[in-house]
Amino acid sequence: MLKTALGRFRFVAFWEGLSFLVLLLIAMPLKYALNMPLGVRVVGMAHGLLFVAYLYTLMMAAIEYRWGVKRIAVAFLASLVPGGTFWLDAQLRGEALALETAKTR
Repeated sequence: MLKTALGRFRFVAFWEGLSFLVLLLIAMPLKYALNMPLGVRVVGMAHGLLFVAYLYTLMMAAIEYRWGVKRIAVAFLASLVPGGTFWLDAQLRGEALALETAKTR
């Protein structure tokens, strides 16, 4: 999975999406409901790093597979919506399988 730019992008997208959900659904409620801000600091930093990695791997995949502006914009917007990267992964899964199948032929 990590051998291709698409595989690396999908891997980072999964973790970026998961960190976003943890930040929104666990860390932020702990901060505001129970006055425990440490979770937001830790998870927020991890999510920020993963977001930068997401943008980098998005550009690497876009360059390698010659994605158009529309596809890049959809992938970027998917990172801003909770759960959006999981939807995007479902869209890209078929493409990744087709690429692997083509290489084995």
